[in-house]
Amino acid sequence: MHPQHSGAARQPSRNPSSARTAAKSPQRARARTTALAFIAPFGLLFIAFYLVPIGYAIDRSFYQIHREGAFGQASEVFAGLANYTAALSDADFLHSVGRVLLFGIVQVPLMLALALLIALLLDSGVLRLKRFFRIAVFLPYAVPAVIGAIVWGYLYSPGLSPVLGALSRLGLSPDLLGPDWILWSIANIVTWTYTGYNVIILYSALRAIDPALYEAARMDGATGWQVAWHIKVPILRPALALTTLFSIIGTLQLFTEPEVLHGISSSVSSSFTPTIMAFNQASGNNYSYAATLSVILALTTAILSYVLMKTTQRRTNA
Repeated sequence: MHPQHSGAARQPSRNPSSARTAAKSPQRARARTTALAFIAPFGLLFIAFYLVPIGYAIDRSFYQIHREGAFGQASEVFAGLANYTAALSDADFLHSVGRVLLFGIVQVPLMLALALLIALLLDSGVLRLKRFFRIAVFLPYAVPAVIGAIVWGYLYSPGLSPVLGALSRLGLSPDLLGPDWILWSIANIVTWTYTGYNVIILYSALRAIDPALYEAARMDGATGWQVAWHIKVPILRPALALTTLFSIIGTLQLFTEPEVLHGISSSVSSSFTPTIMAFNQASGNNYSYAATLSVILALTTAILSYVLMKTTQRRTNA
């Protein structure tokens, strides 16, 4: 009998590609398990300390404290959107939001323009002692914000400040802690603190640019100013967008500097900024209203950030 007609079972041929796929499946499963093991600690902390507090704040914002009579027992009742309606008609809260928006419109562009100028100077061959200037520019950011605000509060205080003493001998006596100057005094502290941080971001982006672009531009007769304006600045747009985003978020969260100056100036009220107002509401056991202010502030920050990113993306793709 011919072998191929025998009753012995024929061995099926195996597809090499399917064998490799079967071999890779356990490897992929182990890789996913390993990745999840590394991500899990961050995920748990992110959920516990970020998502859960946000969810709790949103939940609290829909409740109010109800008290029966002047000395009755207080109870918490569901109030729907009543807190949001009250907040959006609260003159103190609206003034605090307008104050920080004015602060951001003036302070953020000036700070970023100064940071861009310093970064361009550090990246050019004009400035000497670059290492010293990099450290000197970044050093204010390394100082704790509370300490910096206390030092500047001393420099703003009449009778204590050597700067104001020198200005008074020249016939100038600005009240830097008065109602007309206090917002811009705070802006000066914030600019002093965060300019160096933005310089580091912009300077790092400049160092990543291919030097061949500069050489080609100089061979075409471009001056240093033309190289900076037509090559460096356009390439820096993503970094500038990032620093602008951080600055907007920081502006809406303005708290430390005015809170420190509140102890030495009556011009800083308990509702000077939205974060200070929310903090004082929570300190007075009005947690629901404080949560409402926080949620509104978070939504405002998210909307402004989204508009900025979409605008930047549209200009980049244009």
